[in-house]
Amino acid sequence: MVPVGLPGQQLVSDSICVPGFDPSLNMMTGITPINPMIPGLGLVPPPPPTEVAVVKEIIHCKSCTLFPQNPNLPPPSTRERPPGCKTVFVGGLPENATEEIIQEVFEQCGDITAIRKSKKNFCHIRFAEEFMVDKAIYLSGYRMRLGSSTDKKDSGRLHVDFAQARDDFYEWECKQRMRAREERHRRKLEEDRLRPPSPPAIMHYSEHEAALLAEKLKDDSKFSEAITVLLSWIERGEVNRRSANQFYSMVQSANSHVRRLMNEKATHEQEMEEAKENFKNALTGILTQFEQIVAVFNASTRQKAWDHFSKAQRKNIDIWRKHSEELRNAQSEQLMGIRREEEMEMSDDENCDSPTKKMRVDESALAAQAYALKEENDSLRWQLDAYRNEVELLKQEKEQLFRTEENLTKDQQLQFLQQTVQGMQQ
Repeated sequence: MVPVGLPGQQLVSDSICVPGFDPSLNMMTGITPINPMIPGLGLVPPPPPTEVAVVKEIIHCKSCTLFPQNPNLPPPSTRERPPGCKTVFVGGLPENATEEIIQEVFEQCGDITAIRKSKKNFCHIRFAEEFMVDKAIYLSGYRMRLGSSTDKKDSGRLHVDFAQARDDFYEWECKQRMRAREERHRRKLEEDRLRPPSPPAIMHYSEHEAALLAEKLKDDSKFSEAITVLLSWIERGEVNRRSANQFYSMVQSANSHVRRLMNEKATHEQEMEEAKENFKNALTGILTQFEQIVAVFNASTRQKAWDHFSKAQRKNIDIWRKHSEELRNAQSEQLMGIRREEEMEMSDDENCDSPTKKMRVDESALAAQAYALKEENDSLRWQLDAYRNEVELLKQEKEQLFRTEENLTKDQQLQFLQQTVQGMQQ
């Protein structure tokens, strides 16, 4: 349904009308069809670009008529738009204009939440959304006439401008604060997602926890976790005379994993040697196939077969032959490097005589046995020291108890003597 100014007369093309506007609003409010070119009315789009000349037409309403200003005059000036502006100032109203007439004209711009009319010829209109203000500003410059009266009190030139209202600024600030909170929350979630996980909490030292930790130190799967706890306890200063023996046993358990780690290292070294051998065998097979391919290219370049190929085919065969030779040479150099390394290792091993090897083996076995005996001796010595510390603590406690008993007996004797002296004096 296209809005019309006169019966059956279309005032504006469909392309100028606001997309998504419901033309039935006029029928609902009981207002006669109006010109969709009115900025601020529901049928009027935002102000077009300056390079497009827009011709404003007469707008007929139920109670009044709006006449456009002279197109040769400059457009009405407006102040700088305040942030979150939803309120407009409307000046130049006719003296006899009522609030109902003002609402009739401006309600097509959008939902009106409040109209504050002054006793003079101006009012403030507050809309529900900010984009409705742009439509109302488009009405600035129109001359408003009530009915068909020619009285000065029934006519006036409208001046619509942005108004600075505290309610609008407060709502805008609330929206800005809400967006800032959402942004902070989003950044916090992003930081939490990128933050590395916190290390596990380490329990406080106690005899029960120490016993559990000693069992974990003996387990290979839980050793890494347990050694971290043991290190933290030692750094905290939990070692004292009473707990020294227990901590020594845990340190000894940690030392027992050295042999296991060396065995794992030897296993990995053996796997690496096997992988090297497999790589060398595979490289040898690849080099053999490269030799066969190069032999095929060399056979193709002989005169018996070369004369039967075309010029383009000869060029391609020559390029392929050169590329294959380069790859073969690179693979051959890599294989020769591996073999030279093996020969150097073998020559180092051959320089050592077999008797010296046996002596080295015997010496290593003796050294391992001596190290084990030393460990056992150290553990026994530490246990003996721990027992001595406990005995000394018990002796000190016993001496303190004996001293307290002597002090009590002396105090009782002194009190008895004082009582006898007082009796003799009496």
